[in-house]
Amino acid sequence: MLRRSFLAGAALAPATAFARNAGLAAHCLSAIQSALAAIPEGPALLPSYITRTGPGATDFDLTQANAAYVYDNALAGLALLAAGDRRAAARIAAALSLAQNHDRYWKDGRLRNAYRAGQFSTPAKLPGWWSAKANAWQEDPYQAGSQTGPIAWAMLLWTELGDLPPANRAGDWLNANLQAPSGYYGGFYGFEPSPQKLTWQSTEQNTDLYTAFTKLGRGADAAHAAGFVRAMFNPATARFNAGAAPDGAANSLLAADAGIWPYLAGLGSAQSAATAITALQRGPGIGFSEASQTLWPEGTGFAALALQKQVNPKAAAYLATVAGQISPSGYIYAATTGALATGLTVGPPPPGQPPVAFNYYRRPALAPTAWAAMSAMGYNPLST
Repeated sequence: MLRRSFLAGAALAPATAFARNAGLAAHCLSAIQSALAAIPEGPALLPSYITRTGPGATDFDLTQANAAYVYDNALAGLALLAAGDRRAAARIAAALSLAQNHDRYWKDGRLRNAYRAGQFSTPAKLPGWWSAKANAWQEDPYQAGSQTGPIAWAMLLWTELGDLPPANRAGDWLNANLQAPSGYYGGFYGFEPSPQKLTWQSTEQNTDLYTAFTKLGRGADAAHAAGFVRAMFNPATARFNAGAAPDGAANSLLAADAGIWPYLAGLGSAQSAATAITALQRGPGIGFSEASQTLWPEGTGFAALALQKQVNPKAAAYLATVAGQISPSGYIYAATTGALATGLTVGPPPPGQPPVAFNYYRRPALAPTAWAAMSAMGYNPLST
């Protein structure tokens, strides 16, 4: 949906609601455009978080300070494209294409989960930080790895811009390395030359792949991903499981993306999305999963999109909640409190060590800002 289409829809909605949504969309898009404009011309990736420095900084701030996640940046590119800013979206897409073609080790069409934020140069640089304790430069094994979901979102951005070669090359790599008997595996974790293959499967990631392959015209691959998603619907709970463990056992955790995105992609029903939203409701919004005690701004944004599709008046309240999480930087906060539990862990733990919980923290973040913009515009990036 281009900006002109978005504005033309004003007569279809109550004036006050439209003005509120248009204001949120314009604000979020301006924040993304301003961040991109601050980077010198040419291919560029945006930092995923605006981190703290000084006495209030934490380990999270240290490890995320220069990280540009592929998922977050692809979302931002899609939001910009939906608003008609093709030039800005193309800067992000071009950086991802350079990353694919100029990895420091891989030559096979994959993307890493994250790259170093800023003006893009080759070979592609990974995020990292100086560890005073180790007296060494360090990198994160998740950021250096490659998961199917982020790659699918990059494929979506490339395809929407009409840049099909990198999208198809990434799809070929997925088929050669991560295609499971049903759907696709999670990805790879860790560093070259031998990252660990993740043989769990994600409902959310296979939903992403279904949309990406569908828009690429790769019907057989899309059907392969869709088959897994449909198999994850649990009739007993009337909602989608989060995915499957390496042994094939269902992961029955209710997660927002797994519960709502199949509906946005046309693989789930309005009822399945409504059931997930109701179960995850945390005040005027939703949590990341059943493990979340407080609401998650990013998920509240895409839940609002699903509610809009159902013509549910609760959508306006959800968008108002997201608008209430605008930070001084202009970005939406990733969490409403100090830390938001997800119920997930950060990759496989090293031998003999406990798993590390994956949490969101109250930092201004790119992904919820992009989702807020798209939801306020009524643009569904997963629609096929």
